Amino acid sequence: MAGHMKKYIRLKGRIRTYLNFTIYLGILLCAVSAAVFLLDYRAGGIVTCFAVFYLAITLTLYFYNKPLVMNELISFATEYGQIQKKLLRELEIPYALLDDGGKVIWTNAAFESVVHQPKGYNKSLTVLFPTLTRDRLPDDSGLDEAQYELHYEGNEYVVRFKRISLKEMAEHSDMIQAEGYNGYLIAMYLFDETALHIALQEVDDQSLAVGMVYLDNYDEALESVEEVRRSLLIALIDRKVNKYISGLDGISKKLEKDKYLIILRKKAIAQLQTNRFDLLEEVKTVNIGNEMAVTISIGIGLDGLTYAQNYEFARNAIDLALGRGGDQAVIKTPESVTYYGGKSQQVEKNTRVKARVKAHALREIITTKDTVLVMGHRNPDADSFGATVGIYRIAQTLERKAHIVLNDSPASIQPLLEMFRRNPDYEEDMIIDSQRAIEIAGGNAVLVVVDVNKPSITECPDLLRFCKSVVVLDHHRAGKETIENATLSYVEPYASSSCEMVSEILQYTYDNIRIRSEEADCMYAGIIIDTNNFVSKAGVRTFEAAAFLRRNGADVTRVRKLFREDANEYKAKADAVSQAEIYRQNFAISVCTSDDLPSPTVIGAQAANELLNIKGIKASFVLTDYQGKIYISARSIDEVNVQLIMERMGGGGHMSIAACQMEGTGIVEAIGVLKSTIDNMLDTGEI
Repeated sequence: MAGHMKKYIRLKGRIRTYLNFTIYLGILLCAVSAAVFLLDYRAGGIVTCFAVFYLAITLTLYFYNKPLVMNELISFATEYGQIQKKLLRELEIPYALLDDGGKVIWTNAAFESVVHQPKGYNKSLTVLFPTLTRDRLPDDSGLDEAQYELHYEGNEYVVRFKRISLKEMAEHSDMIQAEGYNGYLIAMYLFDETALHIALQEVDDQSLAVGMVYLDNYDEALESVEEVRRSLLIALIDRKVNKYISGLDGISKKLEKDKYLIILRKKAIAQLQTNRFDLLEEVKTVNIGNEMAVTISIGIGLDGLTYAQNYEFARNAIDLALGRGGDQAVIKTPESVTYYGGKSQQVEKNTRVKARVKAHALREIITTKDTVLVMGHRNPDADSFGATVGIYRIAQTLERKAHIVLNDSPASIQPLLEMFRRNPDYEEDMIIDSQRAIEIAGGNAVLVVVDVNKPSITECPDLLRFCKSVVVLDHHRAGKETIENATLSYVEPYASSSCEMVSEILQYTYDNIRIRSEEADCMYAGIIIDTNNFVSKAGVRTFEAAAFLRRNGADVTRVRKLFREDANEYKAKADAVSQAEIYRQNFAISVCTSDDLPSPTVIGAQAANELLNIKGIKASFVLTDYQGKIYISARSIDEVNVQLIMERMGGGGHMSIAACQMEGTGIVEAIGVLKSTIDNMLDTGEI
């Protein structure tokens, strides 16, 4: 044992110097005696005898005491190590030692208590914590420390690993040094942060959220009630809103006759989400004889850095809710926007005040510019092209140079385009492509975007960056992606079509404005297409706009002839209708073949409209495989909001007219995704 110990352990540092000091003094005494001997041999002899005697005693004591000292040092180190081990064993922080393969070789009592394993557990760490695999531990690659979050048995831990080199540990010892040791150990610490997480969650739950509640159809609902009972209707609505918010331990304050400011804790917002904002439905139950149910919109701002930012989020959220037609709740955070509700049919606003105000604002913008660029959405339809023609007429009337941005001419609008091409009444550069439009945009130009408010699907998205002044006119409900920083934005989801909106604006832009029959035909065709011959979303203002166009030369028969189908298209539509699958009793799903059809997506949309004529069908979906993508046209009458379904699948649109595109998938897979989406939304009550 002694030989083995001597082989690996020897004294070093200050201990070694202290024990060897007497030998160093003996050597010094010998040197002194030699010097004295040179001066006086008798005195030198005496000193030399003393030096020899001193060295003999010193060496005897050194070799006799060294094993005793070594044993005492080893005993002390052992006792000191035992004390350290006891302290580490009783340490309140869970601690374990692992070998370089991740196997547990030693644990303290706190660690054993956490993992519910007895002393001497020596299996792989991954058996205890499956997420802590071998590749996450420190190794020879230079990773000496690592830290991870760990969820274990309902508690939250922070796990820290530290690599310990055995060789380095021995080299840094002040008492002993070791030779021949290699490898390393891994120290593991578990810090229980459950209480901290609970505290942080509690703080987060108590953080304040700001909300806005607007009554969508306040004036219309009051008009449907006797005058003497109107105050009662208002009081009942106030009571309903205040009682609901108070039940969530929140505060509601009426700002205006139809607007409320609400303050809630974030925890209450989670409860609202769980209940899917049932306040939207509760308000509709208020009925004292009013023909029209009252609907509300809710906008909530959450997780902002300041209360002011939460308020700004709430304002943006309520704008989104109103822009999408009302009767829904929108939660806006720095990272996302979430929608709830939106099941009711939108109510048309009878007043044209907004249209007149927007028309005057548009006139002011155009008169300050030299050039007007107009564009719709990619793969334009009759409504998009008709609206661009209407804006073109406004610009011409105000004596400004105007261009319609159009790259492709789909077969669906080919008959309309032919009315302007090779027509001497119109300039050759009336219609230009994106490249030419970007060149013009560098000057004093205004860009008018119609029938779309999603920048990525406009005819030329880059044009939005080049034009400093942008105007948006659209009738689609706003989604997450919108055209930002528009000089003028007129998004009216209640309108049937963009052509209806532009027709109204035309009447207020210039007194006694006259439009040509070709232009009237285009806008009338847009209304016809988007209302499906005045059977979908056609309100009072829709017919008034059609009447205005009719007075200005729109020919009903001529427009009808423009959109007659050829035999192949008609057969394809008929096939799609005949092969439709009735899913869950109320949903018609079919496929439209794209073979030999110039515009199969249009035929698919028409087939979806036709499927709504089947009794019991609440919504129809027609899928078209075209140019490597799956196009889904969704239609409904009044009971199902197909926009919510299409938004879930990455698309958008109206409550009754919506669509989406899917890439990298086949028809069968797309139908499967559609069905699972319908199932999920039906089960959660979203549709």
